[in-house]
Amino acid sequence: MPAEAGLLETALRAAIAGGEAAMQIYAAPFEVQHKDDKTPVTEADLASERVIVEMLSRAFPHIPIVSEETVPEAGFASPAERFWLVDPLDGTREFVARNGEFAVLIGLVEHGRPMLGVVHGPAIGVTYTAHGPGTARRRLGQGAFEPINARAPASEGIVVVHSRSHENSRRLAEYFEGRSILERRKCGSALKFGVIAAGDADFYPRFGTTMEWDTAAGQAILEAAGGHVFGPSGEPLGYGKPGLKNDGFLAWGARPMW
Repeated sequence: MPAEAGLLETALRAAIAGGEAAMQIYAAPFEVQHKDDKTPVTEADLASERVIVEMLSRAFPHIPIVSEETVPEAGFASPAERFWLVDPLDGTREFVARNGEFAVLIGLVEHGRPMLGVVHGPAIGVTYTAHGPGTARRRLGQGAFEPINARAPASEGIVVVHSRSHENSRRLAEYFEGRSILERRKCGSALKFGVIAAGDADFYPRFGTTMEWDTAAGQAILEAAGGHVFGPSGEPLGYGKPGLKNDGFLAWGARPMW
């Protein structure tokens, strides 16, 4: 078994392997099914999950794994003090639309906080990683990992990144009314956390329910880069909650504006 220092290396290898499994299906025609909550699921979600869970459980059998496609049937309602949170294919709608903006997410939660994260976008060739303050990194294509840092907003206004599906959201429009928005950019999946962590945008608001596996990896990376993630009322976004649900969140770069 790898030493504890190998946590990030193992998570990165697992995310890349999961991404490769998903890309094999992405390259050919595939079927789309829908879960009970009406969200789409493909064989790529399941193939990526099988690879990731096998690699993480083999390397660290003592760390529980909570993964999106299996946790409902596993009934994993009481996470341990330390556990993996896996979304094997975040942005399935983007996957189905074939726009490339989907990602493999692996986060490690310790005592209710995400401490390690990997966000891997196999189709667009970008990978973000972090394991603690000041360790946020980004790799483009087959290049080397380079340090990244969140930025403070410009005086003339902020750059917002949000989901394509929320582009015309009334809640989003109401929230931004009277506030200085310099630009709004669209991006799928948890890749938005990486965009802010790399200093390419300032703010990512999300209203409505998300699950802990949607946010853990991205939050770990953004906070390691000097950014901030809050609940909708400014409270810390904690993990291991009953039901594993978040009531939305506000993700900021280096200086929250409101």
